[in-house]
Amino acid sequence: MSLPSFPHIPWSGGNGPRILGINPWIHDFAAFNFWSRPAGLLSCLDTLRGAGANVALMDCLHQTWADEPWPDSRRYGTGHYPKEELAHPEGLEHIPRRYGRYGLDQTRVKTALAALDPTPDMVLITSIMTYWYPGAFEAVTMARELWPGVPVLLGGAYATLCADHARQFSGADMVMQGALERPDNWSRLWSLLDREAPLLPPGAGLTLALDLYEEPKFAPILGSRGCPFHCEYCASNVLFPGFCQAGPQWAVHAVRHEYERGVRDFAFYDDALLVNPDKWLWPLLAELGKHCPDARLHTPNAVHIRRLSPEVCGRLRDAGVKTLRLGLETTDFDSRRDVKLTRQEWEAGARNLLDAGFSLETVGVYILYGLPGQDVEQAERAVEHVKSFGFRPHLAFYTPIPGSRLFDEACRVSPYPLRDEPVFQNNSVWPCVPGGFNWKEAGRLKSLVRI
Repeated sequence: MSLPSFPHIPWSGGNGPRILGINPWIHDFAAFNFWSRPAGLLSCLDTLRGAGANVALMDCLHQTWADEPWPDSRRYGTGHYPKEELAHPEGLEHIPRRYGRYGLDQTRVKTALAALDPTPDMVLITSIMTYWYPGAFEAVTMARELWPGVPVLLGGAYATLCADHARQFSGADMVMQGALERPDNWSRLWSLLDREAPLLPPGAGLTLALDLYEEPKFAPILGSRGCPFHCEYCASNVLFPGFCQAGPQWAVHAVRHEYERGVRDFAFYDDALLVNPDKWLWPLLAELGKHCPDARLHTPNAVHIRRLSPEVCGRLRDAGVKTLRLGLETTDFDSRRDVKLTRQEWEAGARNLLDAGFSLETVGVYILYGLPGQDVEQAERAVEHVKSFGFRPHLAFYTPIPGSRLFDEACRVSPYPLRDEPVFQNNSVWPCVPGGFNWKEAGRLKSLVRI
């Protein structure tokens, strides 16, 4: 299957209401496609299709059409997005970086949606990072112009974590907090369609409408929802309270289907991939070994280092993991504000990976930078420590996330009104670093992590 000529957005599903999902543009100083798919939106569309709806997808961050100019992919399907430069958001004019809209050409998207036949009965728009909401607002405005009177729903991380802001400014008919399968969300959505809510289909929340992509270069794997941990900088427990894992059948079916379509790169989207691996991960990897022998696996969400036993490392290596990211965060173990990892556990996990035969270029280690009150030397020590093992350090710049335990402290130390305006939560401006972003320090940090 090849990308179609412009325009082309097919409907898929039953004879029920037509529901269009939109993954909007990114507005930011920087953006990179690190196996990025709107998993929440794809889950919603698949769940609605399973309940009888007819669904379609407009992903503004996917090439979509064969004649759409797009940067060449990098290794394993990652890569850049097209960028159109925009004026800086109010209050960030002083940031010495170029701000822009990433993704498909805005005019072409509107033209393609205007040609959609039949027209939708509802539009469902996602919002991922809180500070990306301007792109979601553009999508809401566009839907209003194209289909007056058609209900528009806004969901995703921004809608969940900044619901008051979204209700006040987005213009959406419904701001959906949390997962679609929540009883209140499920019933409210169908009431906007003047229909009684049907029963949730099997696999709701764990099945993704990946078939809506034509000629995909990669695909996500999702075997669980939520996270059993409560890291102070993370709001995973707000986005999805609790932690649930299904059996392997959903993930196995999804991966095999995408593999048969030619996909070879698969990225795990789970927040706690190595928790209870007997329940679904090991059976999945066994099936992949039988039926998808040259599949390449990636873990852009960091895995928990304390679970990297010799057995686990061997299984991951044998399964074809090509990109392994570890969540170290800091090497000042004695001053950590959590007990997620000890020095002994980190060093044992690192040795186990090397003993299992992982190449150094395969393993990257995330180190947090820009936390409220963080000593920059702390991050530098962590970088040097990681490099001493031969692994590549990756500085993960801190994002103040509403709902996380660290957010109040971030609001106290940041010069920006983080609580009132989500655009200031952008990690590209280093919102909690004294003096904020500057190119000289950015260059120094880049040279620091270089191996």
